[in-house]
Order: sequence, then structure tokens, then C-alpha cells
Amino acid sequence: MDRRRFLSAAAGFALVGAAATPAHAVKAKSLRVALLPDENAAAIIQNAQPFKAYLEQALGKPVEIIVTTDYSSMIEAMRFNRIEVAYFGPLSYVLAKSKAPAIEPFAVGLSKGSPTYRSVIVALADGPVKTIDDVKGKTFGFGDDASTSSHLIPRAYLARHGLAAGADYKFVHLGAHDAVARAVQGGQVQAGGLSKAIFDSLVAKGSVDGAKIKVLAESDPIPNYPMVMQGDLDSNLKAAIKKAFLDLKDPEILKTFRADGFVPTGDSAYDILRETAKVLSLDLTKIKG
Repeated sequence: MDRRRFLSAAAGFALVGAAATPAHAVKAKSLRVALLPDENAAAIIQNAQPFKAYLEQALGKPVEIIVTTDYSSMIEAMRFNRIEVAYFGPLSYVLAKSKAPAIEPFAVGLSKGSPTYRSVIVALADGPVKTIDDVKGKTFGFGDDASTSSHLIPRAYLARHGLAAGADYKFVHLGAHDAVARAVQGGQVQAGGLSKAIFDSLVAKGSVDGAKIKVLAESDPIPNYPMVMQGDLDSNLKAAIKKAFLDLKDPEILKTFRADGFVPTGDSAYDILRETAKVLSLDLTKIKG
């Protein structure tokens, strides 16, 4: 879905900025697991502590939870073997795979029994954007450049309604999903796109006011966030990691991923994102990451 020891922005930068030295988990004393920085890093780390304890028990070795500064630095960390396992967003996985072909998606989260999720486009309830057509001439908030549900999918949705980014509306990239929701509520942007699950969670926690923000549109199903591992890990370790995720049933731990379980997945499940990027004429090699 965590899409949670806290790293500061500087520490996260240093993680991927240092010289790349391949690290093989079979020789390491701990396993480094990165969770997607789609919300506040401190909250992600705190919420992931039960998951960390579970994985340490399942694998019999220490686990280090990492949250990088952004999607791009997480992709680079995977590329240069600074992490062994990562919880990627669908598009950030596709970008990572293009730079590190040997990485392997092995499990995908289930949301209400389905290995898919949705994106929403939101606006102020009493603001100037009442319908999708009203986005024309306004400023739209996307999340990270490499985000699926907070960039690629809402951008494609707007394009299908005849609204081209940069031509028909201005846009800004705000980083995390929660930043998009807060910018809409605060009036910094007139509409924005983010994960439906994250938006619902923000409303439930009171982080944003559900009475002030309305959902204008909801996307078609998107293949859910994959768990990904380095392809050159020891085969026994790879099997143990996969089993740990597929056997995970604790609902409190699964909240870290906004999932109710995991099932196996493979690279072909994410071809739809590659196809969507082509429709938008987006060059994936030019997206940050």
C-alpha cells in the first residue's frame, strides 16, 4: 500500500548519493526494506514497526526499514543495491525495472479482495472546479512525477476528457499524496489527483476535512503496489521473503500497506502502465527516477 529507523531528508539523500557498492543480502547481517514515501516519512516509519518485528521473526535476521526522500531516490537505491526489498508504486516499479532489469516483483497487495486500487481527482467543495471540464484554465496538483495514482492516471483521465497538461491547465508536482490533498483544501491548487485509499485514510484520520473536499472523478482499476526484491539474492532467502509476505494475515500489520493480504504477481501485470505512458506520449526515461 507505505505504501512505514526514521531517516531525515539528508540521510535519505546520502543513502543513494554515496558511491554504489553492490550488497548481497546472503552476506549481510540485515535486510533493508524500503517503503514508498507517499506520506509523511515519520508516520510511515512509526506505523511500520509491527511489520518490521514480523519480518525479523519470519526471516530470522534484523530488518532495517527505510523511507527515502522521494520516489526517484528509492528507484536509485534499488538500482545500486542499497536496498534488498522495496514496496514500489506501480509506475515507480516500472521505472525501476527499466533501470535495473534484474529486480523481481513477487507479491501484490489485495484491497477488498482485489489486486487493484483506484485514483481520484478532488477539488474544494465550494471552489471553482465543479466538474472535470472546469479544470481547464486552472492549476492542478499532481504528486511525485513517478507516481501512478497521483500523476500518470489522473493525467491520463484529464487527457481523455480533452485536457492536455500544460496547454489546457497549469500543473505543479507537490510530492506526497497528502500534500496534494492539503494543497486542494488550502486553495493552493484548484484540483488534484491522488490515491483513493490514501485520500480516504486522510479523511478518516481528520488530516483533511472530507466536508471541504469533494471527489470529482474516480479512475478505472490500477494494478496495485508490488513488493519487489533484488534478483540476485540467495534463492533460499528469496523464497523466505516471498513466503513471509504471502503468509502475512495480521490486519494491524497489513494496515501499513493499506491491504488485506498479498498474492503473487509478475512483471507483465504492469504492462498497462507502460501502455498508458505511450498514449500520453510520456517518455519514461525522462521521468525523474
